[in-house]
Formats: sequence, C-alpha cells, structure tokens
Amino acid sequence: MNDRLRTAILRAGVTLSELAAAVGVDAKTANRWVHGRVPHRANRMAIARRLNEDEAVLWPTSRPDQAPGGTVTGEVMGAYAHRVDVPPALWESLLIGAREQIDIVGYCFLFIWEQHINLPQLIAEKCAAGGRVRIALADPDSTHVVERDDLEQLGGTLPGRIRNALNHLRDLQDVPGVQIGLHQVHLYSAIYRFDEQMIVTPYLYRSRGYQHPALHMQRLSPHGIFTRYADQFEQIWGTTRRLDTVTAG
Repeated sequence: MNDRLRTAILRAGVTLSELAAAVGVDAKTANRWVHGRVPHRANRMAIARRLNEDEAVLWPTSRPDQAPGGTVTGEVMGAYAHRVDVPPALWESLLIGAREQIDIVGYCFLFIWEQHINLPQLIAEKCAAGGRVRIALADPDSTHVVERDDLEQLGGTLPGRIRNALNHLRDLQDVPGVQIGLHQVHLYSAIYRFDEQMIVTPYLYRSRGYQHPALHMQRLSPHGIFTRYADQFEQIWGTTRRLDTVTAG
C-alpha cells in the first residue's frame, strides 16, 4: 500500500476516477498505484502535478538522490584506491558486455589499448551490430595538456602518449559508428561508459593516471551519480575537434 499517495489523494479532495482521468488511464490502474504499484515516470509526474505534490514525496525510491540516507550511493558497485586495482576481468566484462554505447573521455588512457590487444576489432564488431562508440582524448597541442603533464610530473611525455594512443586508433578511423575527437578542456576525472555501467577515475593532485581512485557504477535512477557523469561526458564531447582521420602525428 502506498500510504503517501493515498493521503495525497485525500488531501487534494479528488477521487481515484478523477485522478485516473487526469493522467489518462483507467480507474483500475490508479487503484493499483494506491496498492503499491509504481507508475511509469511520465505518469508519476502527471500525478504529482495533479495532486500538487513532489514526485520524491509520493515515491521516495524513484528519487534516490533525495531519499533519507542518500541511497543514491547504491549506484556505486565497487570502489578502488587506484585505477590499477580495477581487475582486468572487470574491464573485459564491461567491454564485451556493452551492446549499444561505449563512451570514453580522458587524456590518453593508453592502458586500455595495451591491455586489450583485439580492442579495435571488438569495437568494430559492436558498431557493425548497431552500437555507437565515442572516444575523446586531449588535444596533444593544447596548453591544458602541458599543465596536466606538469601536475602529474610526467616530464613532458604526455603529448607523446596521446599521439601513441591515436596511433592505436588508426584501425578505427573508417569504422561506421565510431567517432573520435580531441577535447579542449581541463578534466577532473576520466569516464569510461559501457551501456548502463561505467568506471570513473576522479583525478587527485600530483597523482598519475594509474594512481587515481576508481569507482565502478551502474545506472539506477535518472537523477543519480551515473547520470551526472554521463552528462559530464556530453558536455566535454561538445568541445571536441572531431577527427575525420586519425594520425599518429
């Protein structure tokens, strides 16, 4: 029984039939909502508007970011002190398991190509099956790469590492469904998305790529941590200079 919804209906002075008509469903469906069934998001929003209530009040589990105790942290499936601690088997399962979408943004993430010898072929096969892959590396000639190189104390090697990563990407330059770009912004984390799961590595001052912590996350809500990082990827992707062809430079 959804006592919050029932109370809100009584407070608003409407009948189940009136609520059902306002949302565009039959009274039996509205009755199921009162008895605990959770409506689809569009219906939840319509109900909340009609009752002049907040969605999170009527269905707390639909908004884990606003629930007492911060249950949004349930999206974090694993946490690692260093990116290098992420088991290779997890990377492998995420890469193989992705069917629709792979999004990657970082400075060079050279490790992912070195750990997975057949990755270009795997990506090509996923795109042939209808998948989409977007890869954003840092522009090796940008000033923010020079600054990141200094922060991580890489001795001027970061631009070369990025060009080496671009060299690995040459096999994907003509693959339909693959987009590659050079982003033009400072990053505060690297993002590796595989459908509804991702690994995020927040950057720490004076730490190198493999030393940063890593979070393994899954999407549970459109309002959670996963969505915040997915939106971050989209904003960074908007700054990229797309590469029609990939060259080592």
